[in-house]
Amino acid sequence: MQSTVRLLGQRRFLPLFLTQFLNAFNDNLFKTAMVILVTFTIYNDPEQELFFSAVAGGLFILPFFLFSTLSGQLADSIDKTRIIRFVKSAEIVIMVGGAAGLLLHSIPLMLTALFAMGVHSTFFGPIKYAILPQHLEPDEVLGGTGLVEATTYGAVLIGTIVGGLVSPHAAAAMVVVTAIIGRLLATQVPPAPPEPHERIIDFRIIRSSIALISATMHVRHLFLAIVSISFFWAQGAILAAQFPPLVKNVLGSDKEVATLFLAIFSVGVAIGSVVINKLLAGKVSARWSPAAALVMGLFLLDLWWTVSGWPAAGGGRLLEWSEFIVMPRAERVLFDLFGVAVFGGIFVVPLYAFLTTSVPKDQTARTVAANNIVNSGAMVGSTVILAGLVHVGVTVAQTMLLVAVMSIGAAALARMLHRACD
Repeated sequence: MQSTVRLLGQRRFLPLFLTQFLNAFNDNLFKTAMVILVTFTIYNDPEQELFFSAVAGGLFILPFFLFSTLSGQLADSIDKTRIIRFVKSAEIVIMVGGAAGLLLHSIPLMLTALFAMGVHSTFFGPIKYAILPQHLEPDEVLGGTGLVEATTYGAVLIGTIVGGLVSPHAAAAMVVVTAIIGRLLATQVPPAPPEPHERIIDFRIIRSSIALISATMHVRHLFLAIVSISFFWAQGAILAAQFPPLVKNVLGSDKEVATLFLAIFSVGVAIGSVVINKLLAGKVSARWSPAAALVMGLFLLDLWWTVSGWPAAGGGRLLEWSEFIVMPRAERVLFDLFGVAVFGGIFVVPLYAFLTTSVPKDQTARTVAANNIVNSGAMVGSTVILAGLVHVGVTVAQTMLLVAVMSIGAAALARMLHRACD
């Protein structure tokens, strides 16, 4: 663990680490500020609020499905640091538009900026993982991946808290300033040139995506890792879309409680990301992932049971966080959320490390890109299913049961990966 923390003092890791931290922070600051603004200020209809939350989640994920192949090809063909600097410059422009949407309460402008940030993250995402084997030693990759995952969720936590608590005006200023700081930090990331192989970049998105997925998914261990990760992110997409409507319309609480939920979830995943590195002692293995998925499902099952029996909100006034936490069974809801997140981190971190260490270095970005395509397809599909379920009258609490059942599939896939590769 000490050798892993020591990476934070080295230029081959620290600038990238800080850049991705601010990227995750800014994404979640903007998304949370937008969803809270729409849910608690602009809309006043439970079905509209849940539908908007699902659409927003789908719009952010859609670019990963559309452009991940191109981003992976570019990252394996061009110096990864040059791409980082370009996308961080683009972030400044995007966040100026997003800030205008927050200030004007313009839903179309906010959703456009959210989609653009999804495009930005699509091109940054493969680099975040693919650059690690290039700058780190083989026995440092799991620790580096764990640090990136843990602090990503730390950034999600801070961005979520800030986005949920500050005014739209303050959020608008912060997203622009953060984008500028991120661009300055990107200048310190060391060069990461591609392997010396001539590559032709295919700009035909559909054909190249099919070819990339086919080339990656026919390898059994990569197929199992990618589909396992996709199960996790499909569950996460449903849960993330549920939190604000769940808090407001089921638990009868205000936006500070919604922020508390997201914060607890982020802390839990960060803790799980650190714990699994300790359990595996630096070895990349899926040994703990099957059990982690099942335990995550048990926590989700208990969460469904608890919120299903929650007393109906009355009086027309939403509870503040100090009132919510003294409610009967409130501590059980919070504990379940924390448990889901911790075991989610334990489940997914080794799978990401596995993706980046089980292929040649000149194929890591493409492998991560293929993973992102399948993950995003799973997340978009899950949000579409969620929107459809809401439309036909399925409650927020009932969708928790669906997410819990999905954990069985994730556990089965992770077990097959463990038996095939460990």
